[in-house]
Amino acid sequence: MTPRVLFVGNFLSSSRASLTVGEALATRLASAGWTTLMTSGKRRRLPRLGDMVGTVWRRRADYDVAVVDVYSGAAFVWAEAVTATLRAARRPYVLTLHGGNLPAFAARWPRRVRRLLGGARMVTTPSMYLRDRLRHVRDDLALVPNAIELESYRFRERTRAAPRLVWLRAFHRVYNPTLAVQTIARLTRAIPDVHLTMVGSDTGDGAHAATREAIAEAGLSAHVELSGGVPKAAVPNVLGQADVFLNTSTIDNTPVSVIEAMACGLCVVSTSVGGIPFLLDDTHDSLLVPSGDADAMAAAVTRIVIEPELAAGLSRRARAKAEAFDWSAVLPRWESILDGVAAAGA
Repeated sequence: MTPRVLFVGNFLSSSRASLTVGEALATRLASAGWTTLMTSGKRRRLPRLGDMVGTVWRRRADYDVAVVDVYSGAAFVWAEAVTATLRAARRPYVLTLHGGNLPAFAARWPRRVRRLLGGARMVTTPSMYLRDRLRHVRDDLALVPNAIELESYRFRERTRAAPRLVWLRAFHRVYNPTLAVQTIARLTRAIPDVHLTMVGSDTGDGAHAATREAIAEAGLSAHVELSGGVPKAAVPNVLGQADVFLNTSTIDNTPVSVIEAMACGLCVVSTSVGGIPFLLDDTHDSLLVPSGDADAMAAAVTRIVIEPELAAGLSRRARAKAEAFDWSAVLPRWESILDGVAAAGA
C-alpha cells in the first residue's frame, strides 16, 4: 500500500497560473494512485503560513509522510515552523530545497540551516549546484531533478533561428526582466525585425511596472509584448512560436522554464548565475553570459540568428539534455524516496 503524502508549499496556481514543482509532483502522484494532500493555496502570506501549520497538525492522522518546500529568506521561517509542528505530530518528513540563494543564506545562518536539514529523514535537491554548495551541511542530499512531461513539448530543430524571442518567468526582481528589454534595445540596431514576448504573472514587487516603463522609455512597444501569465498547458505552444529563449536571472537554481524551452528545441541564452552553469553547458546546449550584461546577451542572440550551424547544434543538444527530465525518469525516484521514508517512520 502506498503511503499517504502531505505536500507543504506555495500552491497558488489557481490564482497566479503558475504551477509549482511541488504541486506538479503531488498531481502526478495522485494520478498514479497515491493519496495526496496539499497546503496551502491561500494568497496572503500570514494566512498561508497559518494554514500550513494548522493542516500539518489537524490532518496528522491523514498522512504518513510530508514533503516540505524550503526556500531562503523569510520563507525559511515557514519551513522551520512547519517542521517543528511535524515533529510534534510525530510524522516523518522530506525537505526539498529550492532557490539559488540558499547557499548564501546557509553561510549567513549556518546553525539554523544545519538544524533544519538535520531533522529531516531525507533532503532532496533538484540541482547539482545546491548539492555541491550545501554538501558541508548534510552530505547525503538526494539529487531529484525538476520534471516535465516531455511528450507535451513538440521539438522543432532551429536550423535557421528567426529573431523571435521569448522570456518566461514570474515578474520578480531576482529574474531581472528589464535586462531582456535592454537586450532588445541593443538588438534593434542590427536586427530591426526582432521581437520579444514576455510571459509571466506580476508578483507585485515592482518588476512588472519597471519592465513596462523600460519598454516605453526605449520606444520598444512594437518589439516587446507583455502577454501576462499562461496556464501550464499553454506553455509548449507559447515556446513553440519562438526560436530563442532568454533567461535573465540574477539568482537561479534549476528553472523548469529553461528545461521546457530546451525540450522544445529553443536556443537558450542565459545569465551564468547560481545553478545555471550546472544545468547548461556554454556553446554546447546554450550560450551563457555574465549577469546583468545586456551587450553580451545581445551579442549571443545575434550569433544564434546569423550562425545557422550554431543554432541547430544548440537546439539538438538542448532537446537531448531535456529528455533526462521526463516524468518517466523522475517519478520513480520520488516513489522510492517516499516509500522508504514512510516505512522507516512506521
